[in-house]
Amino acid sequence: MGVMNFIRSQLIEIIEWLDESNQTLVWRFPDEDHEIKNGAQLICRPSQAAVFVREGQIADVFGPGLHDLTTSNLPVLTKIANWRHGFDSPFKAEVYFINLKRYIDQRWGTSSPVLIRDPNFARAGRPGAVRLRAYGTYSFRIVDPAAFFVEIVSTRGLLEAEDIDPYLRSRLVSAFSAAAGKSEVSVLDMAAHYGVLAEAVSDGIDQAFGKMGLLLTSFIVENVSLPPEVSKAIDSAAALAAHGVEDSLAWEGAQALRDAARNPSGTVASMMNAGLGLGAGVGIGQAMGGMFTPQRGGAARASAPGPTPPRTGAGSSASELTAKLTALKSAFEAELITSEEYAAKKRDLLAML
Repeated sequence: MGVMNFIRSQLIEIIEWLDESNQTLVWRFPDEDHEIKNGAQLICRPSQAAVFVREGQIADVFGPGLHDLTTSNLPVLTKIANWRHGFDSPFKAEVYFINLKRYIDQRWGTSSPVLIRDPNFARAGRPGAVRLRAYGTYSFRIVDPAAFFVEIVSTRGLLEAEDIDPYLRSRLVSAFSAAAGKSEVSVLDMAAHYGVLAEAVSDGIDQAFGKMGLLLTSFIVENVSLPPEVSKAIDSAAALAAHGVEDSLAWEGAQALRDAARNPSGTVASMMNAGLGLGAGVGIGQAMGGMFTPQRGGAARASAPGPTPPRTGAGSSASELTAKLTALKSAFEAELITSEEYAAKKRDLLAML
């Protein structure tokens, strides 16, 4: 190989990038100290841009297309290199390819619960607040290669989407927290307002993303969840409403006695066998509920259950038996007991006549 052939082999004539990773944001052309030939061709494929850097300064930026690298289309680089009258010799410059495509299905989520005010959880004049978690997806793309290079790339030769994901995710979670706090939408109704929240996040993040040369192309809220204890309380309230029960204490008392009645041992089972029965259980629950029922004058005071009607012989009085049968039927209709338990207890009560 002659000297001239060796020199030509050191000159870069075609500069291009074939992206096969599908997740690479930035790739530096590996010059290996080779020089770029005057008149070399730069190939930027669709959704690609090329940034030329010399002596630590951004020179020229090229978009998609085929470009001949001469002084006429390298004005900034020509000025930096002080090529006043053009150049015929090769030149040195770093070339960074930047992917302009949209990166979709990026995940975001709150690493810790976010505290927001919620009027539905207000009690005794105190403002309501609840902690929630949320997650979803987002997508973005680079719209200003020069700004992105200055703010994010620096001297990195390779930058993947996952490299900046933690930073973008933290900014999105912060924007979501602010949007949820300002929305004044109860968490009970938030599922119907996911779109409004997403729009608020996009509006709040546009400026921050713009400074980095990025554009948030979509932000989707997939789910908002509450702490387990809050979710359980909401489910319990929904169950009471479904059964048409307004007195939660009576409901809980009846459920407790139902579970105890299925247990062959224990004090409550003995009470059941003695004839107090499920009707007494419902009465106990109602008495418990009555202890917290507001009375006239705004004060809540305990109300003791009335005297037990006297028994006549081995059975109960007609009024007491009627009350027990009514309570038993109510418990069966509320699905607190099975049909077998209902039939067996009804026979026991009727046998007392």
